[in-house]
Amino acid sequence: MHPAPSVIIFTALSGLGFGLLFFLGFGFPEPRGWTAFGYFFVAYALGVGGLLASTLHLGNPQRAAKAFRQWRTSWLSREGVAAVATLLVMAVYAIGLIFFDHALPLFGWLGGLLALLTVFTTSKIYNQLKTVPRWNLPLTPVLFFAYALAGGALLAGQAMLAAVLLLLLSALQWAGWQLGDKAFANAGHSIETATGLGELGKVRQLEGPHSGTNYLLQELVHVVGRKHAQKLRLIAIVTLGLIPAALLLFLPVGQFVLLIALASHLIGLFISRWLFFAEAEHVVGLYYDLR
Repeated sequence: MHPAPSVIIFTALSGLGFGLLFFLGFGFPEPRGWTAFGYFFVAYALGVGGLLASTLHLGNPQRAAKAFRQWRTSWLSREGVAAVATLLVMAVYAIGLIFFDHALPLFGWLGGLLALLTVFTTSKIYNQLKTVPRWNLPLTPVLFFAYALAGGALLAGQAMLAAVLLLLLSALQWAGWQLGDKAFANAGHSIETATGLGELGKVRQLEGPHSGTNYLLQELVHVVGRKHAQKLRLIAIVTLGLIPAALLLFLPVGQFVLLIALASHLIGLFISRWLFFAEAEHVVGLYYDLR
């Protein structure tokens, strides 16, 4: 699929923000005063900024509020409801820490769980699509959780936990790529199933459906060279988890080391998220013989 920058930014930054809110909600750390303000400012900036970026991909961004009405049937709507609930509950917890030097654990725990629920709803937007076999795998929600928790632990300064989660994330992401490479074939999709002519025998395309491009080709068909993808995967794994984990495990952990580890993680995060969309093969590509 076409890797739109707005959706890449949304899924990457919002995951980091809600991951940090999860750790803050459960008291890891439990800052007070201006220090607490700094932590929550970063978490809200990432979470809200990511959600706002997602509206740029809408045909009519001014109608984004209408998405909240379909929560019974739409994972996108459920994500919006869960995100707003998280931000409101965590605001109460943050106010207690910042202005009253007092923690309200019940609000923190509830907000932390809602943050994870928000990450889950985001993952289901993509995981539910049977037309994209690479996303329609049980590992997809697990990966979204792993990204949020690893990045959140890093932002929260939980060095040793972050190192373990970053290594686990690297392993899960590599496994996700290997399973995803086989997903389209395992789903049984082919040009015969796409055209409905399989009963007549082997199908091949004589000419394209039309001579120009269209919305489907622009949004749902994106071809990435295998060699190019393999190089990007390697760079992503190294920068996403291996370098940050090595820094946290083998160097004295301070602000400078945490910043370098975070910078490396962000590079890998954006590369892997670009691949998440660029390598996603929609079944409509079969109709155009563009797989």
